[in-house]
Amino acid sequence: MKRFWKDVTVASEGDGFGIALDGKPIRTPGRARLAVPTAALAEAIADEWRGVDGDIDPRAMPLTGLANAAIDRIASVRPDFAQSLARYGESDLLCYRAAEPEPLVARQQAAWDPLLDWARGRYDVHFEIAAGAMHTPQPRATLVRLDEAVAARDAFELAALHHVVTVTGSLVLALALVEGAADPDTIWRAARIDDDWQAEQWGEDALAVAATAAHRADFDAGARLLALLTS
Repeated sequence: MKRFWKDVTVASEGDGFGIALDGKPIRTPGRARLAVPTAALAEAIADEWRGVDGDIDPRAMPLTGLANAAIDRIASVRPDFAQSLARYGESDLLCYRAAEPEPLVARQQAAWDPLLDWARGRYDVHFEIAAGAMHTPQPRATLVRLDEAVAARDAFELAALHHVVTVTGSLVLALALVEGAADPDTIWRAARIDDDWQAEQWGEDALAVAATAAHRADFDAGARLLALLTS
């Protein structure tokens, strides 16, 4: 579809904010009104529509896509969706450590231990740490507490968390981001330790570079949505 509108506006709608094209409200693919919780998010989405030049490219409108997902796909099944994200706590990236070499072990400890310490204190939980990739079960009480932490999030937060959790492979990193325990760059670097180590040892090919760029774009979209929900 090509651009057909001249003006993009934001207006308060009840307890949210809607975006309109030439006075007509934008609707999601499911035909619901595109209304979001904060004015900052609405303006950011409006800017995506203002920036369209010629054909609409959904890849250039990540906030619109996340808002559509929150409204059409997540809101009606929020408890189940939250539970699916909470399952990442059963095999969190931060709980699986390299046994060697020592420089990689030290990098993981330096980046991951403070974040796990934060989660232990924030949620009153214990984590089992494993050396290697063999699955190590987490305590039942830990999984329950993490599930509760995710279940408390609304549909828009869950849409953002989905990007962060699936890209990083870590529920702890996602919760640290949403609760402001670490900034996005710190979270990204922590998630990339193993990949960056491998790249340093063996180099990167074009496919790996492209995949990393795509993952970073998804991560940044999720992180930006979280920031705009509290602006």
